[in-house]
Amino acid sequence: MAEPVPEFAVIGHPNEGKSSVLSTLAEDDSVRISPMPGETRECQAFPVCIDGREIIRFTDTPGFQNPQKSLQWMQGYQGDDGNLIADFIAAHRDDPDFQDDCKLLTPLLRGAGIIFVVDGSRPLRNMDKAEMEILRLTGCPRMAIINCKDADTTWLGKWQSEFRKHFNSIRLFNSCQATYGERIELLESLKGIDQALHPVLDKVVRSFKEDWEQRNTQVVELLLDLIEEGIGYSRSLPLKTGEDEEPLKKKLHKEYENFLRRREEGCQKEIRALYKHNIFNLELPAHPILQEDLFSEKTWEFLGLNSSQLIMAGALSGAAIGAGIDVAAAGLSFGVFSTIGGLVGAAGTALKGRTFLSDTRLLGMRLDTQQVTVGPVKNIQLLFVLLDRQFLFYSHVVNWAHGRRDHETLTGSDETLPAKFGYSADWNSQDRRICSRFFEVLQSERSSESLSEARAGVADLIQRTLRKISLEKIRK
Repeated sequence: MAEPVPEFAVIGHPNEGKSSVLSTLAEDDSVRISPMPGETRECQAFPVCIDGREIIRFTDTPGFQNPQKSLQWMQGYQGDDGNLIADFIAAHRDDPDFQDDCKLLTPLLRGAGIIFVVDGSRPLRNMDKAEMEILRLTGCPRMAIINCKDADTTWLGKWQSEFRKHFNSIRLFNSCQATYGERIELLESLKGIDQALHPVLDKVVRSFKEDWEQRNTQVVELLLDLIEEGIGYSRSLPLKTGEDEEPLKKKLHKEYENFLRRREEGCQKEIRALYKHNIFNLELPAHPILQEDLFSEKTWEFLGLNSSQLIMAGALSGAAIGAGIDVAAAGLSFGVFSTIGGLVGAAGTALKGRTFLSDTRLLGMRLDTQQVTVGPVKNIQLLFVLLDRQFLFYSHVVNWAHGRRDHETLTGSDETLPAKFGYSADWNSQDRRICSRFFEVLQSERSSESLSEARAGVADLIQRTLRKISLEKIRK
């Protein structure tokens, strides 16, 4: 016999966070969020499924229609307490003045727990007290959530005091700012409202965490594929006799930039889908660096490694990375970047400017008798910049609550950003060595065994970084 699916009825007033809480808990941004009373007229279930199996269900409910009269009826009820809900519905199902109350109580009749949501920044009303008492009289397991919509705590103490009389558990929860970690904490706390719920909710939370790890593993593969294709890119075009190679080089370089932009966009689209964001579109998020083009100077200034870290990374991988190498190569403008490496090439990484991203310094170019060839990438900083951009994108996606709807009004500013803002700048020398090894393998025709070994090392590093991001606040 299949184990019953735990259900929680989410109850509250319009514009107080009920739908936002439901949307965030169910990881479903299709929940309609409206400030207008009466928008929810029917109960609507939002199942949470993992691997095709429903593990928990959250049910959106209409608000109370007639709480004072409903409470009066319940206080005068003389029947068995266990039949209170069923008898109330039977007595009022045909009365238009109690339609919403009957619908709200229907999930409780089948054993649903209660999540009661209020806006703690407003004063407590007699209507609220009546609703709390109704929910207490049902005898169902119940949690009260004070949705912290702003910093005003004037009425918070009164809400908490009243909630202690009526609910098994009280939580402060900002449904529009909740991260993945806070969502898991809220699910964990549901286990405490009734001992009978503990075993099944323990399995639910464990399933959530395992599913999250699986999604993170899929993100790792997406990022590795992006890096492999971006770093290992190579393309050739025929060169006619007497033709100037410079326009051809510029054409190849522009094609590469466009290729990588499209590839990054596709990767981010897949990441967004993994975390079930359907409405929220993060093409231009509030984060200032993600608004910048991948190949802009500002992107390379704030993401990736700092100068000293990059010098060492370049030395480890043998990559010629910076500007000023032409002089060391007797003025040759291409070909030398696959042969000059070590500290000589890496020393130029401390230099800044658009030349940092020029065709030969980013990609390296070869001029053969019949054709010009671009790639693979010679600048190891691109690896770190690419990873940092995806990490920042991931951070916004996983920590963007599904009940949030203000992304269109947000703007970003980079005035307070540190010199290096990406995650890779915080890695230790061993982590950077792992990336350098991967970069070196991608630059050359190594065995599949070498690639697999290098890829595994970077995969572990990315996985560790994703776990860290999942449990932190969004970087402002």
